[in-house]
Amino acid sequence: MNIYDVQKQGQPAQEQPRQPGIEKNMKPLPVQPLEYKGSEKLKGKVALITGGDSGIGRAVAIAYAKEGADVVVNYFEEQNDAEETKALVEAEGVRCLLLPGDITKEETCKGLVDKTVAEFGKLNIAVNNAGIQFPTDDIRNITSDQWDLTFKTNIYSHFYLSKYALDHLGQGDAIISTTSINAYVGNDTLIDYTATKGAIVGFVRSLAKSVASQGIRVNMVAPGPIWTPLIPSTFEGDKVEQFGLSTPLGRPGQPADLVGAYVLLASDEGAYITGQCIHVNGGMAMSS
Repeated sequence: MNIYDVQKQGQPAQEQPRQPGIEKNMKPLPVQPLEYKGSEKLKGKVALITGGDSGIGRAVAIAYAKEGADVVVNYFEEQNDAEETKALVEAEGVRCLLLPGDITKEETCKGLVDKTVAEFGKLNIAVNNAGIQFPTDDIRNITSDQWDLTFKTNIYSHFYLSKYALDHLGQGDAIISTTSINAYVGNDTLIDYTATKGAIVGFVRSLAKSVASQGIRVNMVAPGPIWTPLIPSTFEGDKVEQFGLSTPLGRPGQPADLVGAYVLLASDEGAYITGQCIHVNGGMAMSS
């Protein structure tokens, strides 16, 4: 399906029992960049992507493969989605390594980097993408356990993975983090999630300055409402039906909408870009 074939009438009401959700169970399926045409922008590079089994992570994995990169896909426990992503990546004639693991743990993130380098001999691109959210109407209903899990998943993992990746990154290599439109506009039902996404903004800008002298670039992408498994696995059915329809472009974004930003920031075409955020949100927030 082409991105422009997506109807502007909302999604069918649907829910999944737990996050991050299963892509193949979504109706309609998210639009992945299967028609994307690569031009060897990442040929010979190795990319590690957390949350790479579905949604935005899968889209980035496919696009990077089409640009010539070998890809390492980290995921929590969604084995079937991960296997499908692996098949899509390897169909482009590159290699794909699946590495399940809980990225809230420092040792897991170190292991992801170590196993990547052991398998491919190097690491050039680290994409901090995995995330969770728990819609909650009242801050008084956010438990300490929920707060801790959201922060450990959404920002601690960025710190851990980046910390160990830097031992292997060099001139021209890149770290890319997924933040969110919510860090810029706020979200009254995703307070803890939004706080983590704001933390990512500060982390990226600070790390970019810290490693600039090494020629390593650190940037971020801020998606708006994107149709991924996280949506039916975290929102109630009636909210899913209306998801993304309030954007100026009148539709939810698709994973395929994101790949241009992630490819740019990973490639030499983004060689003079660091500490920046690319907003892909259908016009919901317009920067000055």
